[in-house]
Amino acid sequence: MNLTDRINVCSKLGEILRNPDEEKFRSFRKEISELRELVVQSRNYNPWFTPENVQQALLAIGQSLHHKKTEKWLCHYPIDKLERNEPKTIAVIMAGNIPLVGFHDYLSVMVTGNRFLGKLSGSDDKLLPLIHRFIEKIEPEFKGMATFTDDLLSGFDAVIATGSNNTARYFDFYFKKYPHIIRHNRNGVAVLTGKESVDELTQLARDIFGYYGLGCRNVSKIYIPEGYNFDLFFECIKDFSGVISNHKYHNNYDYSKSVFLVNRQPHLDNGFLLLREDAAIASPVAVLHYEKYASLAAIKKQLTQMQDQIQLVVSISDEIPCAIAPGRSQFPELWDYADGVDTLEFLINLK
Repeated sequence: MNLTDRINVCSKLGEILRNPDEEKFRSFRKEISELRELVVQSRNYNPWFTPENVQQALLAIGQSLHHKKTEKWLCHYPIDKLERNEPKTIAVIMAGNIPLVGFHDYLSVMVTGNRFLGKLSGSDDKLLPLIHRFIEKIEPEFKGMATFTDDLLSGFDAVIATGSNNTARYFDFYFKKYPHIIRHNRNGVAVLTGKESVDELTQLARDIFGYYGLGCRNVSKIYIPEGYNFDLFFECIKDFSGVISNHKYHNNYDYSKSVFLVNRQPHLDNGFLLLREDAAIASPVAVLHYEKYASLAAIKKQLTQMQDQIQLVVSISDEIPCAIAPGRSQFPELWDYADGVDTLEFLINLK
């Protein structure tokens, strides 16, 4: 199977995920029916995986797999290395914080012609095997190229692992003899200027509340100019008050609120989100940290110093390097590598 074939497979999968219509894709009726059922039933095995969140994850993947986008992603790499004749077995240990969070690693292994050995999180172990069935049906040559296991990993040539800072230390030790990518905790931040429009702040709310704030691409902290007035911010996020109806989110909200009140920690509260002034990047579920800044020059320097903790920066300011527009954090492109580590470069250069 050559690179053109693989691009066509990606394109076809993206087309199906963007519009899983059983009439349009009749040969995939069984798989599409199972996918629809899994979207509805997913919250039964993971209360965070609401139908809306699973659908958003599928749509984000589908949008990233447009034919031209896949070509743009792969055109920067040598074709001879992408069309590997001797596939390696890549062990991939996936997190389960949001639906299909490890899809990009899976796709990277598949598109480089390697074999995928996946150890999925028990919180998200049903969606990816079904997606692989779509891939196998689109291109039968992918049959046997992916294995999903609950057992100890063995017989692999390289490792890609994602976890918390604590598990990452374990991964670093356990897999030190193998070529590896080990990912740690990271979070998204936003730099506000005070000039954001109603629409821009509403879009920012999607970056904060999408997947209940559990993803590494969620905004967990905002930087605000001195004297910032939160009134418009609170007005623009009120349409996301429905997050409090999820009992797990509500429990996190109640717990943090109790801690703040007992410890007499200053905070802002709108009934479904707690804002606390804090230097830390990561914040608990239902809590958003904020920090004041005196100038954009100062905040740029601070962000550079903390770049190993930051997955992305959301801002409307042209002065913030590599910032993305509000509302786009959960719709990464194929070339937006987690932790800034080029997964394809790693895979195609394995010896």
